[in-house]
Amino acid sequence: MDTLPQAIPQFDDIYMELAYNLAKRSHCVKRHVGAVLTKDTRIISIGYNGPPAGTHNCDTEFGDKGCSRDSKGSCSLAIHAEENAILYAAKNGSDIADSTLYVTLSPCIACARIIFSMKIKRVIYLNSYAAYKGIPTDEGVEFLRKFGVEVLQYQGQINQDHNKWPLI
Repeated sequence: MDTLPQAIPQFDDIYMELAYNLAKRSHCVKRHVGAVLTKDTRIISIGYNGPPAGTHNCDTEFGDKGCSRDSKGSCSLAIHAEENAILYAAKNGSDIADSTLYVTLSPCIACARIIFSMKIKRVIYLNSYAAYKGIPTDEGVEFLRKFGVEVLQYQGQINQDHNKWPLI
């Protein structure tokens, strides 16, 4: 039986698709974000945004309004997706230096500091944090680039089901 040859997907496409699907695990009512941390074409950790394990699921415990907000209007309980991926990798003794982070939302400035400090060499993001927050620039992206981290916006296609997951 003859079949048409299938294009072999690039790792960037595989990992961004996984980050996108991980975001669906988030219980945040405000924003769903997923992250995949890789090294040498291998996944070393994954994460999505939400409160620390064993505390709350914001959508089930606080309903549509979610958890309380901090002074900047951000979730008071949330650990960002990239933080969760980095923390899990570090907790398990993974070598994070020179890794690549795939994330569905560009890093905020606080996450950028952590990414730089952990010596992650490359960040690929799907959507802009600045556009989401309505601020003029992606401060986290600018910070990382200033200090030599390669940061790219993902240019591939993700099948985004906006009816089911409007917050990603």
